[in-house]
Amino acid sequence: MSTPDRVTVGRVGKPHGLDGSFVVEQASEDERWFAVGARLLVGAERVEVVGRRRAGGRPVIRLDRSAPRGASLEVERAELPATEEDEYYAFQLVGLEVVEEGGRVLGSVRAVDPGVANDALALDSGVRLPMVEDCVREIDLAGGRILVAPGFADPH
Repeated sequence: MSTPDRVTVGRVGKPHGLDGSFVVEQASEDERWFAVGARLLVGAERVEVVGRRRAGGRPVIRLDRSAPRGASLEVERAELPATEEDEYYAFQLVGLEVVEEGGRVLGSVRAVDPGVANDALALDSGVRLPMVEDCVREIDLAGGRILVAPGFADPH
């Protein structure tokens, strides 16, 4: 799990080859984090990517030192590129209250689950909402709220 000052961009996955390389699991779509020379954090240590290739469409990297399988690959939040208008990082949505048009509170965002067609908001109430324009009407980071259209959550 990321700390407030860090964001997870992947996890150390299964070994790939004999040189210490590994598959990056849950890899960020932003390839810059896995480029040769990129600097990441594994626990309290800063590591550098010294080798990179792809296998089965996933990044395979080698670090300048070993890292335990399952360890988070993180970057400082301040290193993230700025988002465009109406773009958000998934971690920014966690904790926001979700309200239907009309005022019914559905819960708070527990996680943003990746999906094949679209991501989904997983709420602490057990409700899952698709991250599509027909459902999500407005995201107000400053106000701490997401407004959604009615009809996407069970009315009970």
